Amino acid sequence: MNSKMRNIIMWGLIGTMFLVMVAMTSNTAGQSASDEIIYSDYIKAVEAGQIKTANVTADASKISGERSDGSLYTVNALQYQDKVVDMLEESGVSVTVKEEKRMSPLASVLLNFLPLILIIGIAMLFMRSMQGGGRGGAMSFGKSKAKLLTELSGRKTFDDVAGVESAKEDLREVVEFLRDSSRYTRLGAKIPTGALLVGPPGTGKTLLARAVAGEAGVPFFTISGSDFVEMFVGVGASRVRDMFADARKNAPCIIFIDEIDAVGRHRGVGTSGGHEEREQTLNQLLVEMDGFAGDEGVIIIAATNRPDVLDKALLRPGRFDRQIEVPYPDISGREKILEVHMKGKPMAADVDVKYIARGTPGFSGADLANLVNEAALLSARRNKLKITQREFEDARDKVMMGAERRTLAMTDEEKAMTAYHEAGHAIVGLNMPGSLPIHKATIIPRGRALGMVQYMPERDQISQSREEMIARMAMAMGGRAAEELHFGYDKVTSGASSDIEQVTRIATAMVTEWGLSDAIGPIAYKDTDQQSFHPGIGRGSSISPETSKLIESEIKRFVTEAHETAQKILKKKKKDWVALAEALLEYETLSGDEIKVLLSDGIKPKRPDGKGKRPSVSAVPLTGKNKPKPIGDAQPEG
Repeated sequence: MNSKMRNIIMWGLIGTMFLVMVAMTSNTAGQSASDEIIYSDYIKAVEAGQIKTANVTADASKISGERSDGSLYTVNALQYQDKVVDMLEESGVSVTVKEEKRMSPLASVLLNFLPLILIIGIAMLFMRSMQGGGRGGAMSFGKSKAKLLTELSGRKTFDDVAGVESAKEDLREVVEFLRDSSRYTRLGAKIPTGALLVGPPGTGKTLLARAVAGEAGVPFFTISGSDFVEMFVGVGASRVRDMFADARKNAPCIIFIDEIDAVGRHRGVGTSGGHEEREQTLNQLLVEMDGFAGDEGVIIIAATNRPDVLDKALLRPGRFDRQIEVPYPDISGREKILEVHMKGKPMAADVDVKYIARGTPGFSGADLANLVNEAALLSARRNKLKITQREFEDARDKVMMGAERRTLAMTDEEKAMTAYHEAGHAIVGLNMPGSLPIHKATIIPRGRALGMVQYMPERDQISQSREEMIARMAMAMGGRAAEELHFGYDKVTSGASSDIEQVTRIATAMVTEWGLSDAIGPIAYKDTDQQSFHPGIGRGSSISPETSKLIESEIKRFVTEAHETAQKILKKKKKDWVALAEALLEYETLSGDEIKVLLSDGIKPKRPDGKGKRPSVSAVPLTGKNKPKPIGDAQPEG
């Protein structure tokens, strides 16, 4: 009996019991409404003319009726049934004889015992449910919580997954094995029992696993690692056994365990030892995976972004013996992902997918899907019939840095400070070898930033040269140097706090991790507790006080040189710097091409409508595999 039918029966029994109780209550109420009197008092009432009507049963054993004052009465006249009717007729009472319907003895017994039968039936249904009669039973702790997804849930194939071509190639032989295992087994080959998908959040690990099931046309069980573990010891192990039992019944199939690090962490960590619930669950998972036969046709695919915390026994050959990297997509991958998410949406002719992909380094598949959705929302808000390039650029700004804060109250002095600050970033960047092309400069507050200068990478950068790092530090210090030169040392604000933090981070990595300091040499220094060196930290670790002091001095030297370089460039290019700052005060936002025209020919950009401020244009991140903050964002303190 399925769960739906069981629920219908239970509610039917409850409804029937309710109706019986209502009927019994109404009968009792009806009987209690009439006054029962004894026969002698009834005779006196008849003789006194107080009785109006009398309803007599066929055997004259019971009389009921109405008094002259309108009240009801009932009399038991079983002993006097021969005299009753004659006496009533002589007294002038209106007499009515009625047949009393008597139920059979069996019906009477059923009516009396029906409430008890209903209570027992409902109790049995509840007990069955609590003892695990269904997946959702109150006591069904040991049942697997894995959900079986079929084509009705939305079939996914490799065509729906873009930007991870290497991962798809590694999984194709899993698909071939599920389709035709004899192709491998006749040669003595064994398909990997488990495949572990490793990558940052949002890169498409779950979608890849569903695509494997969709390509092979097999059932797909999905469960999260946290669904195994409960407060009761042994529950997780029971769920593991039940999940694998269900999988074998549906073989060939795929079991997908998301966030497996929730249950697969190193054993022996903590105070509870081997009796801890999570460790017992992991032990059972190891046993079940090791018990697979080559022809069982059950393959486990798991996903995590923390492979370093997984137990070694879980990663050994025979279990998760294949690790598949699912990294952030490169520029061609981002282009394909964008095309997938743009399907079915009205796109304007000016939408350049390659340009959008170029300007979104470090975006995962989930980020790109969100970008397309934000662009669609902006188009709808602006009452457009199609999504244009401008919506994508504005959506990219919003996703990366937050919405514009045009309502932020800024004084003229603060606007001027921001304009010269951002112009300083831009001028230093344009005059530093190894810097990236400028994409946009703006003084419109967005998120926490009061303004920003952003750069358009020409390609995805896997690594950076020493020249590029020095250029980045000088560009970042351009804002602070501009404030000092134009407003004076005492007028310097806290707006360069994020710039200083970024420069310090780059300088620290150059000295302690990348071996780019001549004084320190190619040696990596990392604090044992902090996992990286920080100025003032290192005492008590493997770094000697002398070396720590030398590291600090080298970090300071890199930062100081970047600041001095920025000051020299701004002094030399003061005319360009002031012109750009004044243009930012007038137009608020300038594109990279407009900045080049302004500095080379001295021609200011035209306003598109001849009045008002120019609308802002888009921004893109600097570069990198992860989404970095744009260089040169002026932020308030804190």
